[in-house]
Amino acid sequence: MKSSRRKFLAQLGALGAGTGLAGVSHASQASQKPKSNPKSFTVSILQTTDVHCQIHAHDELFWENGKSVFRKTGGYSHLKTFLDQERAKLENSFLIDAGDMFQGSELSVKTTGEAMVPILNALDYDLYLPGNWEVIYYKKSMQHLLGSLTAPKVCANMYHDLGDGKKGELIFPPYHIWTVNGVKFGFLGYTDHLVPIRQSPNYSKGIVYTKPEENLAHYVDVLRNQEKCAFVAIVAHLGLSQQIHLANIPACEGVDYILGGDTHERVRKPIQAKYAKVVEPGAFGSFVGKLDLKIENGKVISDHYDLMEVSAEKYPESMEMKKIIAENEGPYLQDIQQVAGYSTIPLYRYFVIENTIDTMILDAISWQIPDVDIVLSNGFRFCPPRSTPDQSGNIPITNGYIFDMLPVDSTIRTGKVTGAQIRDWLERELNNVFAEDASKRFGGWVIKFRGMEVKFNAFGEEGKRVQSALVHGKQIDPTQVYKICACERDGDPDDMLCRFKGVKETENTAFTLHQAVKNYLAKNSPVTPIPPKSAVALDAPATLLTQVSGVDYEFR
Repeated sequence: MKSSRRKFLAQLGALGAGTGLAGVSHASQASQKPKSNPKSFTVSILQTTDVHCQIHAHDELFWENGKSVFRKTGGYSHLKTFLDQERAKLENSFLIDAGDMFQGSELSVKTTGEAMVPILNALDYDLYLPGNWEVIYYKKSMQHLLGSLTAPKVCANMYHDLGDGKKGELIFPPYHIWTVNGVKFGFLGYTDHLVPIRQSPNYSKGIVYTKPEENLAHYVDVLRNQEKCAFVAIVAHLGLSQQIHLANIPACEGVDYILGGDTHERVRKPIQAKYAKVVEPGAFGSFVGKLDLKIENGKVISDHYDLMEVSAEKYPESMEMKKIIAENEGPYLQDIQQVAGYSTIPLYRYFVIENTIDTMILDAISWQIPDVDIVLSNGFRFCPPRSTPDQSGNIPITNGYIFDMLPVDSTIRTGKVTGAQIRDWLERELNNVFAEDASKRFGGWVIKFRGMEVKFNAFGEEGKRVQSALVHGKQIDPTQVYKICACERDGDPDDMLCRFKGVKETENTAFTLHQAVKNYLAKNSPVTPIPPKSAVALDAPATLLTQVSGVDYEFR
């Protein structure tokens, strides 16, 4: 008995202190088939990310031959079928989700994420990373929701806040080790350290985030030299630009792959950086990334990556998953499917500069709050397209789809700023998107606005990108005061609107974003939200689909 206990403790030690007991118990659940020759085999790492609670098949936008093409993809019932079929063919498989799994739909909001737990557990993931939106229901709910998932979680840069920004213990284990035929594969997790800036500050209250490079080299050393891992991957939710930056700095030496997320980019061929290869498998459950590693005598001798499309037509719904979804969605289905209005053109949010979804939102806010000079809206990425008409011949906009577009129903807030402040703010926001230094890029797409016309050089010099900025057809006057309107963020100071600091005379209106959109649609449906070219890049097309440049990558 003592011998058995010593053996058990030794096995725990071999897995590394960072993984915790959950990593031990679940490791055996990863798909492994008996192998006649354990010295020569293949392992397959499957990855999803940024599904944003899109539980049903949806219209997806593809860029083909210079134009938008829509196909039905995703949906957890179809994804379940895809994964079951794919894993049945694979010798050894390990399934990862890299975050943003609890934010993005009405069902998730109405149940504060609870409805997603049984759905995710039924997919048999082997590892999770918290994304930037996992804090949407605040720290305790994040811990509860992620803790309710049966697979291990990893994150090496989220700490308990002991007060005054002093960091305590890590909230999640920093890494996890998967062992196949005696060969170890190490997974080290990092999420976006800019969450307190990108998200409403109160969401992440109680958490201290650090940059990956603060402890990356240490954990790579542990996995490589202490744990003797034959392969080391970073599971990341940092955004493609940040992930490429990370793969180019010395702290990343010893990492083979960065399996990324956050920016919804579709990397079809791994991006080779100085120290590691970088991939990212799209969003909304439309794709699964598959990395095959060929092992010989304990070493990785080759790797091959595919971005696989989860076609709703090719992969029929899993009846098991369909039943789980129906049980959890049923009480809310009537409201989710209630039509609020119609669009005559496809709704999407994939282009960096302007999109039809954001145009409709700006039109709605401007219609609801007419006595302002400039309406602002965040450069969000989430929300799948909607392009399929119903029997009316137009594209329905349901209550559920309004939640997809705007999961946080923020109060609309007004305030006053000077023209000089507007220009400075524009330069900062443009640099967030197009900074030459990839480590300085963060957040979503270009900020959206109505009432202002801006021409800029996307790839111009920092602080000098704006070439022209008009309000009411006139160049912005640095000394003039303009009234602006945007959404209130939970925890922002009174003088901040939409990351715009120093706003005077701020005041909440009587309307939320959802109310404005519903009221607007009730009076103006069907709408035709053609982007008005309020923002025009002089050195990039209006159809720009990625902020990433300087590497061999194309979004399609």
